[in-house]
Amino acid sequence: MGAALSLPQARRIALAAQGLSKVRPTGPVDARAVGRTFARLQLVQIDSVNVLARSHYLPFFSRLGGYDRSILERLSARSPRKMMEYWAHEASFIRPEHFADLRLWQNRTWVGASAMEPALKESLAASILDVLDGGPPRTARQLTDAVGHQETGAKDQWGWNWNAVKRVLEDLFEQGVVSAASRSEQFERRYTLTGRVLPPALRAGEDPLDAGLQAPDGAAAREAGRGAAMRRLIEASARAHGIGTVRCLADYFRLPVRAAATAVAELVDQQVLLPVEVRGWDGPHYLHQAAAMPRKAAGRALLSPFDSMVFERRRLERLFGFHYRIEIYTPEPKRRFGYYVLPFLLGEDMVARVDLKADRAAKVLRVRGAYAEPGAPASTAAELAAELAEMALWLDLDAVVVDDRGDLAAALQRESAAMGAGR
Repeated sequence: MGAALSLPQARRIALAAQGLSKVRPTGPVDARAVGRTFARLQLVQIDSVNVLARSHYLPFFSRLGGYDRSILERLSARSPRKMMEYWAHEASFIRPEHFADLRLWQNRTWVGASAMEPALKESLAASILDVLDGGPPRTARQLTDAVGHQETGAKDQWGWNWNAVKRVLEDLFEQGVVSAASRSEQFERRYTLTGRVLPPALRAGEDPLDAGLQAPDGAAAREAGRGAAMRRLIEASARAHGIGTVRCLADYFRLPVRAAATAVAELVDQQVLLPVEVRGWDGPHYLHQAAAMPRKAAGRALLSPFDSMVFERRRLERLFGFHYRIEIYTPEPKRRFGYYVLPFLLGEDMVARVDLKADRAAKVLRVRGAYAEPGAPASTAAELAAELAEMALWLDLDAVVVDDRGDLAAALQRESAAMGAGR
């Protein structure tokens, strides 16, 4: 086993790797800054919940502060794309260079049409691809009309109650045949052929990995290609984590743990990953050889429930002593903290959590609950009030309104009122 690290050192490594260890920039945030942040994170999870803001917008605010959200639309919907959609941790924006590797390891067939009657599936797939080949990107609803499909019989309540066209589209998406060119105002994917989304050097037939898979010894080449793909993904995960267990590194892209462990061992042999001990923790941990370890962490951020810093809950609890669960799908009477609860990072600690809602009709950012963590510093309410004010400004809301729920609510009300009076 290699060097021994303290828990504070491991925290700072993890925060630095995620771009959360420094005070955010004070000047305007341009597309380059957003692109660099995305390259650091490797992926950003997508979720349709919009009670505060779409989840993929929030990680950039957490790290950069107020920025123009249209930058993400440009990076993901204009050529050459820096972001594209595919399955990773969950449905995510990924770096296009990871697409071919993920395609070899993702297996989300349950999402699409794997149980559909084969003849219907093949017929709809052929019609969908024909329409997309000859025209612009389209939503599932537009494609349903274009192929002239009509549902017959009662819906079976499968999945999200998608129609057959949507199910086949998601099957083609999982296979990597179609991708999302952009999203509609209703957050629907506009589907197109994947070759039109990938940058030219990564399109089918030009990707070295694809070429290897077409070699005469196809089975051996495929296995070698899968191994190389896994190493690249685990190395990217390790960069984004800084430090982690095999489970942590596998979870980032939702990769199988056994194959990830093989890749970790190979990357250790190559000295890309370094085995380390963290005092007080059991089991082996791995440090990326390029990971930074700042002397202190000075960041301040509200973190989305889908932020990559909080992906792996056991890791989060080990690093920060912070027990966190998303309660969106918990019945309201059983929720402990609220519907859409964001951890609040201050320096090197998770010091509070807040249940937030963007009340767009009233033009206010509503704090429905505010809770301090044990040992939270006296400055927590003031720092959180400042962060909420900045978030409200970014979301084009006029004020922050703090409800009475939670042990931090009263102090946060005072600080928010003082901040509003001082404007």
